[in-house]
Amino acid sequence: MIDASDVLVERLLAWGVDTVFGLPGDGINGVFEALRKQQERIRFIHVRHEEAAAFMACAYAKFTGKLGVCIATSGPGGIHLLNGLYDAKMDHAPVLAITGLQHSDLIGTFTQQDVALDKLFIDVAVYNERIMSGAHMESVADLAIRTALSHRGVAHITIPVDVQVQEIKKGRSERNPVHHTSAVPAYFEQIPARIELEHAADILNRGKKIAILAGQGALHATQELEELAETLGAPIIKALLGKAAVPDDSPYTTGGIGLLGTEPSQDAIEGCDTFLMVGTSFPYIEFLPEPGSVKCVQIDIDPQRISLRHPADVGLVGDAKNTIRALLPLLEKHDKGFLEKAQKAKAEWQKLMEERGTRPDKPMKPQVVGWELGKRIPSNAIVTSDSGTITTWWARYVPALRGQKHSCSGNLATMACGLPYAIAAAVAYPERPVYCIIGDGGLSMLLGELITVAAYKLNIKIIVIKNNTLGQIKWEQMVFLGNPEYACDLYPADFVTIARGAGIEAIQIEDPATCGAQLDSVVGRPGPVLIEAVVDEFTPPMPAKIKASQALKLAEALMRGEPNRMKIALTNAHDKVRELV
Repeated sequence: MIDASDVLVERLLAWGVDTVFGLPGDGINGVFEALRKQQERIRFIHVRHEEAAAFMACAYAKFTGKLGVCIATSGPGGIHLLNGLYDAKMDHAPVLAITGLQHSDLIGTFTQQDVALDKLFIDVAVYNERIMSGAHMESVADLAIRTALSHRGVAHITIPVDVQVQEIKKGRSERNPVHHTSAVPAYFEQIPARIELEHAADILNRGKKIAILAGQGALHATQELEELAETLGAPIIKALLGKAAVPDDSPYTTGGIGLLGTEPSQDAIEGCDTFLMVGTSFPYIEFLPEPGSVKCVQIDIDPQRISLRHPADVGLVGDAKNTIRALLPLLEKHDKGFLEKAQKAKAEWQKLMEERGTRPDKPMKPQVVGWELGKRIPSNAIVTSDSGTITTWWARYVPALRGQKHSCSGNLATMACGLPYAIAAAVAYPERPVYCIIGDGGLSMLLGELITVAAYKLNIKIIVIKNNTLGQIKWEQMVFLGNPEYACDLYPADFVTIARGAGIEAIQIEDPATCGAQLDSVVGRPGPVLIEAVVDEFTPPMPAKIKASQALKLAEALMRGEPNRMKIALTNAHDKVRELV
């Protein structure tokens, strides 16, 4: 007998799915039996928390371009998926979530775990359906997967326990013949109309000082971006999810933008007369040119995103790589004065980064860990980051090299994603080393996934920047609100002992003088290693260009009774003096 769950797994296989992340449970056991029967063709990665499974599905989709799949039981299991699924929604990752429901004849009667997950998932999903019978499964599964891939979002299928094992012939209507849907993908060229390309070229050809902002949608267009920058004499500024779109040692990029960005990037944004956005919906509008102050061309695969952050004079709807290729023959060669100015500014910025990253101060500065680590990560590595102050150290001090992949939770900016992202990367690319750069707050949230790393013997180097505080929140309380920090301290957990207890090799780094040598001792080893780097908790992740209002807010927080005001004041004063000398 072929039941609904068998059909679901067959459809996953037909669409090329080879990996499912999740946890078993009595509300989804029918699907697990179907997975068991196909375990030679589709692997199941057993995690310790469903939230981690959803993060892994999101990251798997980001790193491979394939469909990410996660599975959870009814009630609490499905609820746990939501944070990771919102991460996928907000970063446009194609993910299929499979959940269970209670028996179909008990739904809505207050039975155990009676949560209407299809109603709960309405906001997060681009496709969301409850399976009504065995005969319903095939067409819904195909449509869910096709929608997730084509809309680059979350699709959700929820299946009552009894329907999971229902024979597919049962209840089939005459309008629902077997195999009337398929797993054949549909492609289109994704190139804008010629008249729009000519309009964009006219604007760009008239520009004298052009700045390019590249994001996640341009990750596959590295060569095209560099050709575009060469032709236009334009520096490439990178949104956080576009960190690997152009390598940081490229002569065309000034690095990141925004709170985590670089001063030369902000100078280029402020000094340009023409702004070209490629594959990005960078959300921090305050770092972009003033509306109406520049001419703007935007390239995005989603027409809904055109003029979302900045008014575009022309919107080119299409794939970034194909659109740039179509645009390049229409562009005139520009003077490189604006680019050369940005390159000089970048060289000066790099000197500052080196100065901050090589300080011998104790407690060790977090920048030192980023600087030393960045020199040792190989070009075939995959690098993941968590959210918090850790994101600043990764964004500024760990360069993206040609051939690497980098990612984080971009628009949701959720904590706890870093380790599940790394697990997904290691599962997808077992031949490549994976580096997880995470804070003690983020690691603590899904600490159980260390056991997943150990269980699968994944080649992940977990670098925990330990400052015993929720650093980003602390500095936001002070710098943006002018309030003394409150409820940000973390109990100083011993992550080395915890990792060893899970079966993972671990070391601690405290001295900047030995940081590089200690990293050398472990980064080249196969298999998992945890590196606990104990750093100064009073080093703030300040913006590249500090506004007077931010300095005033910090001073206000110190005056209003900040408990660590003397240490913070002395640390910041000392650091600023070091930079000026």
